[in-house]
Amino acid sequence: MQEQLALLEQHLATQRPDLLADLNPALTPEDIKALEQKYSRVVPAPVAALYQWRNGQSFKSFDAFVNNSTFVPLEAALDTMAELTGMIGSDFEIENWWHADWWPLFHNGGGDYICYDAYGLFTGQAGQLLEFWHADNDRPVIAPDLVSLITALNQYYAAAPSDNEDEFFEVTSPAGYPKKFRVK
Repeated sequence: MQEQLALLEQHLATQRPDLLADLNPALTPEDIKALEQKYSRVVPAPVAALYQWRNGQSFKSFDAFVNNSTFVPLEAALDTMAELTGMIGSDFEIENWWHADWWPLFHNGGGDYICYDAYGLFTGQAGQLLEFWHADNDRPVIAPDLVSLITALNQYYAAAPSDNEDEFFEVTSPAGYPKKFRVK
């Protein structure tokens, strides 16, 4: 993971320096521990590694980090996770509309998230990344793990022209992905 994050830092420095400047400083292990205590959640190791690289991006920044979505700071992700989990059984009546072990790491600004699935719903593979659409019932699993998503992002930048200023882009999912699932 660290190698892929270091490579991503290089790509952002050369191709998207404004976005890199908008990324928040890394969290320390103590910062993460304090958030774990505040929210009574244990941050999965890959998620902690991501936030020990950078703590999301500034709320003033609307530039896409990945797949037309911004990178959510960890405390905001935990707030969103708690709010959406609290809606299970009331606002969310359909089984698996939201799952308590989904970590909303990336947000498109419209209520939709790319989530780290610590449970492994649909496939049994904990750590996969899936898309949560607030108004639609599809839940595509777009990557088997966080390292694969960051690797795909690095592959996108490696192939992009040096003057790339595309605000909307979508990384190519790893082979065998996305896996399509619907909740009913």
